[in-house]
Amino acid sequence: MPELPEVETTKRGLMPLIINQQVSRVILHRENLRWDMPKHLITTLVNQKINTIERRGKYLLIRFKVGTLIIHLGMSGSIKVVDIETQLLKHEHFELQFNNGTSMRLNDPRRFGAVLFSKDGSHKLLDSLGVEPLEKSFNDGYLYQKSRHKQQNIKAFIMDSKIVVGAGNIYACESLFMAGINPQRKAGSISKARYDTLTKCIKDILTQAINAGGTTLQDFSQVDGNPGYFTQTLSVYGCENKTCHLCKGKIVRIIQNQRSTFYCKKCQT
Repeated sequence: MPELPEVETTKRGLMPLIINQQVSRVILHRENLRWDMPKHLITTLVNQKINTIERRGKYLLIRFKVGTLIIHLGMSGSIKVVDIETQLLKHEHFELQFNNGTSMRLNDPRRFGAVLFSKDGSHKLLDSLGVEPLEKSFNDGYLYQKSRHKQQNIKAFIMDSKIVVGAGNIYACESLFMAGINPQRKAGSISKARYDTLTKCIKDILTQAINAGGTTLQDFSQVDGNPGYFTQTLSVYGCENKTCHLCKGKIVRIIQNQRSTFYCKKCQT
């Protein structure tokens, strides 16, 4: 599933290709993904110029003078910019064609993604999101304050998008390993010092993943079609029964909140 680093990688790849481009045609190749795609986009966005593209959590925000196109990549989505004459591929469900002869296409095999629109740039899906982990608001003390009296496990806590966005399953496992924290610990039982360490680790892991172009496990690829390379540096995720590179013990896998968790029993306490 594309997480924050994959979405950030997509945003950065799109920026030089679509900013200042004028839309010549909007094509909905099906009526809906997770939700119905707004049919009015076919007329609303024609002749409109893209002013900028931003990311909020795992949402891409493509800004026009008339409003904001909101795109979520869902479980398996990816976006590419190709020549307008390029043959349409299976699962390419949404398309923006530009006056310069290129086309931005959303490919989403599982159709859990979304194409939405907001005239003022706000949306209920964005309003409930927590802080961005790479911004100043995600600082020492933030996780500690939010965690007081929380009985849920620490992994579920940092994966809660209402607390902080972007610490998806892969990155939560990797961050907790880097911080040496057992993923089964109750969120409210962890000290401020350890939370400050975890905050730094989340920032470091996400930054490394962005710099590597995201993580490719099954579906994700970058705008240029290349895979993300952070998979090559994963310490615990997907490493069940492999040797921990720190203590030479074994990486174990458990199920938490219906998701796989990978960790080292010796290194994470």
